[in-house]
Amino acid sequence: MTDDLGLFADEPDDRRRRAPDPERFRRRKRRRLVTALAGLFVLVLVGVGVLYGASQIMQIGAYDDYDGEGTGDVVIEVKPGDTVSAIGRTLAQQDVVASTKAFTKAAEENRQINSIQPGYYLMRGKMSGEAAVAHILSPKAKVGRVDIRGGMRLEDQLAPDGGHTPGILTRLAEATCAGENPACTTSEEMHHIAATADLKSLGVPEWAIADASKAEPERRLEGLIMPGIYDVKPGESAENVLRDVVTRSAAALEVAGLPQRAEGTGRTPYELLTIASIVQSEAITKDFAQVARVIENRLKQPAMRLGMDSTINYPLDKPSLLTDPKDRERPGPYNTYMNFGLPPTPISTASKEALEAAERPAEGNWRYFVKCYPDGTSCFADTYEQHRAYIDEARARGAF
Repeated sequence: MTDDLGLFADEPDDRRRRAPDPERFRRRKRRRLVTALAGLFVLVLVGVGVLYGASQIMQIGAYDDYDGEGTGDVVIEVKPGDTVSAIGRTLAQQDVVASTKAFTKAAEENRQINSIQPGYYLMRGKMSGEAAVAHILSPKAKVGRVDIRGGMRLEDQLAPDGGHTPGILTRLAEATCAGENPACTTSEEMHHIAATADLKSLGVPEWAIADASKAEPERRLEGLIMPGIYDVKPGESAENVLRDVVTRSAAALEVAGLPQRAEGTGRTPYELLTIASIVQSEAITKDFAQVARVIENRLKQPAMRLGMDSTINYPLDKPSLLTDPKDRERPGPYNTYMNFGLPPTPISTASKEALEAAERPAEGNWRYFVKCYPDGTSCFADTYEQHRAYIDEARARGAF
C-alpha cells in the first residue's frame, strides 16, 4: 500500500533500534563476575566454618596423653588443700603427664585418689595419666616423710642386737634422699648444723634459747623437736630442713601449752619440758601422771636425787632403762644418781600427754617406782622397802 495521501509519516530516527554499546557490555560482565566471586567466597567461608565446627565437636573431650610408665625421677609436692585438678596441674607443669586432663580423667576411675596426703612424691617423667594415678597412690611414691614419736632422741641409739636405731637427725637426713637424687644431705651435715647454727635463726622459742645455749653443742636441740609427721623436701639443705622442723615444733609446743603451762608450777618452761621428757622415757602413757609426781616429790626432798635410769643411759645412747653399777658411777651432767636436781636438757621428745602430766602430776606421796609388769605398767611406792618388794615381784613376772 502506497502513502500517496501522506497519511503515514516515516518513523523517527530516535525510535529505531540502537546499535550495541561495547563498553556497556563490558561493565555488565564485570559486575556479574564480581557477584559470582563474592558468592563463591561466601560459600567457601560457610564451608570452612562448617568444617571447623565439625572438627571442634569431634575434639570435645580430647586431650594430650603420654604412653607408658615414664622415665627418670621427678619430685612433686602436693600441698594442703590441693584438689585432684590442682595435683594434675602440678604434674602437667613438671611434665610428669602430658596434660591436666590426662590425670583427672584417669583419676575418675579410682576413688582412692581422694586419699592422697600432702607432701612430696617421687614420680617419673612423661607418664600416661593412668600410670601417674596408679603410681602416686602406691606407697613407694611417698618420699621425705619422717614420723617423729614421743621418746625419740636426736642421736642414733644402740639396738639390743648391736646395731643402731636411727635418731631424729639421721632420719631427717635420710628423708632428703629420693630416687637417684645426688644432692642428699648427710647425717654428718645435719649434726653439724644442729650443733653450730644460730638457735634463733633455726626457730627455737625465745623461752628456750638461754638454756639450750648452755647445753653441749650436740644436745642443744634435744626436746625442742615435737612428735609429729614432718614432710622433708628431697634435696633440701640441712639448715633449711632443721629450720622448718624446729619452727613447726615451736608452734606445736605453743599449741601444747608452753610456755603458759609452766605458770604456777614453780618451774620454768624449759624445766617443765625436761621433766616431761623424763616422764616420756620412763613410763607408758597411763602412768605418766604418777611418774611426774615421783619426780616432783624427789625434787622437793633436799637430800634426795632423781635417780632416773633413763638419764644415765641418755649420754650413752642406750634406749634401755636397765643400768649397771659402773654406768651409775660414771660422773657427768646427766647422772641423776650422783647429781641433785634435773639434767641440763631434756633427754628426748615429749608428747602433749607427757607435758600435761608434768604440769599436773597425780596426787600421791610416791617416791619410788619400777616397771613391774611385762606390758610396761609401773608399781609405785612411798617407801624403799615397798619398792624392793615390787622389784622382786617384777623379776618374778619377767617384767625385766
